[in-house]
Amino acid sequence: MATATTAESIDQHVQRNYRWNFTVNALDGASFWFGMSFISSSVILPLFVSNFTSNPILIGLIPFIATGGYLLPQLFMANTVERAPVKKFFPMVLGFFLERVPIFLLAPVTYFFAIGRPDLTLVLFFILLSWHTFGAGVIIIGWQDMIAKIIPVEKRGRFFGITNFIGNGTGILGAIAVPFVLERSSFPNGYVMAFIAASVMIFISWIFLSMAREPAVQSQKPPVSQTAYLRSLPAVLRRDRNFSMYLLSQIIFMISGMATGFIVVYAVKTWNLPDAQASGFTIALQVGLAVANLFFGFLSDRKGHKLSLEICLLTSVLALFLVIIAPNPIWIIAVFFLRGAVQAGTFISGISIVYEFTDPDNRPTYIGLANTIPGIAGAIAPLIGGALVGLISYQVMFILAAITGVAAWALLRFAVREPRTAILAGTNKDVDALAGQETAS
Repeated sequence: MATATTAESIDQHVQRNYRWNFTVNALDGASFWFGMSFISSSVILPLFVSNFTSNPILIGLIPFIATGGYLLPQLFMANTVERAPVKKFFPMVLGFFLERVPIFLLAPVTYFFAIGRPDLTLVLFFILLSWHTFGAGVIIIGWQDMIAKIIPVEKRGRFFGITNFIGNGTGILGAIAVPFVLERSSFPNGYVMAFIAASVMIFISWIFLSMAREPAVQSQKPPVSQTAYLRSLPAVLRRDRNFSMYLLSQIIFMISGMATGFIVVYAVKTWNLPDAQASGFTIALQVGLAVANLFFGFLSDRKGHKLSLEICLLTSVLALFLVIIAPNPIWIIAVFFLRGAVQAGTFISGISIVYEFTDPDNRPTYIGLANTIPGIAGAIAPLIGGALVGLISYQVMFILAAITGVAAWALLRFAVREPRTAILAGTNKDVDALAGQETAS
């Protein structure tokens, strides 16, 4: 792994290895998302937990942990990632133990304890889920910064779109297999097989990740203590109003995510669906993901990530509206198709738009801010949703989530300027230089 010391040599390395990096990272992402289709946090995991408890607060813990565990650690890693010459260390080395090992343990825990020790199984499940999501939060900035280094700005949308299209396309096969297995297997054997399939694919994705070629680049920013670094962050937000408005829109959108994890449980309770039939909603989710990944991947490259996110926020509101008025479970298929589309677009553009607010030296800080601050709201939102369900009803919770989603869209649409115009014109350079100076001080 060569050390790149000039902008020209870095660019040459990126262009020379672009096809290789595109291929191996696309295969990494595709196999990872294929594996994750077997343990969908919006369908499969809530169904799994519902076999042990009907408590809406406990079911709400799944999206709480999935969101909070993933997003909250990121800001505290940004200072370290900024100064690491090679970012691949974080997802490849740390990620194996912090993100992937707990997935490998889901199957044996379920196989050995689900029948004889259901309470222990539930406790261990939440421990493993927390371990996995917290680990993902620790390493994700390193992974995102690595991708930003080795994939050119004008090709990132299609990279994420094609990668996720392949992963979700194969994920449709997993989504078809899960209800088939659950229907023909006694509990918990169907879930054990699903967890094994997830483990195999996630290990294969790690192998492809290890093959990425990343140039080593020394940061030009002087080292600062973690305390000084964290103290400098409010000034970054005060100075960059456009980015701050973007963060506020994402905070509100995260609050609208209070419905996450409850839709499938609502459908099961309302229409008395068996696990095998309810898990079939994963097929609609994966189809929505696959189709929307290509759509948003190419749209965002051509028109910008802000437009893609606006479409996603409105689509999320539409999905909640369909849940509220659904007269039968067939409508929930359309809901999960739309939710898949929302997940695809927010993943592609939610990651990529942050790259366009700043320069490479400050990129990890912006990534951390964009993920951690909304992550606080995202972590709390499912607990609010669970409390509303317990105190009032599912319908009231869905209505409030939809209203919040409209507010998030309005803020993003009218208060946030498209950042790509500025970065392509080079007008962010002075602002970002000041950010680096203030962080150093």
